[in-house]
Amino acid sequence: MAILRSGYKSKNVGMLLLRVGIGIMFILHGWPKLAGGPELWKAIGQNMELLGISFAPSFWGFMAGFAEVVGGFLLMLGLLFRPAVLLLLITMIVATIRHVAGGDGFGGYSHALEAAILFFSLLFIGPGKYSIDHKLFPKDKVRTRKYFA
Repeated sequence: MAILRSGYKSKNVGMLLLRVGIGIMFILHGWPKLAGGPELWKAIGQNMELLGISFAPSFWGFMAGFAEVVGGFLLMLGLLFRPAVLLLLITMIVATIRHVAGGDGFGGYSHALEAAILFFSLLFIGPGKYSIDHKLFPKDKVRTRKYFA
C-alpha cells in the first residue's frame, strides 16, 4: 500500500484535516457556553475556585466559551495558532480538574484530558504548511549577511 510507504508526504494535509475537524468540534462545543449568557458564564467560571481563583467568575466562564469558539476558529485557520492552542489547553486542563474534583471518574474526565494532551502536543507540532500562520510567518526567510570590510 502506497500510503504506508509514503514517508508521511501527506502530513500537512493530515494536519489541515486535524485542525479543521477539531476546530469545528470546539466551536460546536463552546457555542452554547458563549451564547448562554452571564448566568451560565458565572456557573462555569466558578470552577476556577478549584485553582484558588474566586474573583470574576462570569469573566472566566465567558473566557471558557470564548477560548473554545474563537480558539476553535483560529485553530481551523491556522491563525495565531500557538496562542489559540494555549488557550484551549488551559481550558481543557481546568475542565479536567473540574471533572476529577467532581468525582466523575475516567469516563467523565477523559474527553477533556484527551483534548488537553492533543493541544499540548500541537504546541510543539505547529499548524502545518496549509495555514495562515505559515503564510504570515514563514520559517525559510531569506537572510542576507552583511559583511563589514
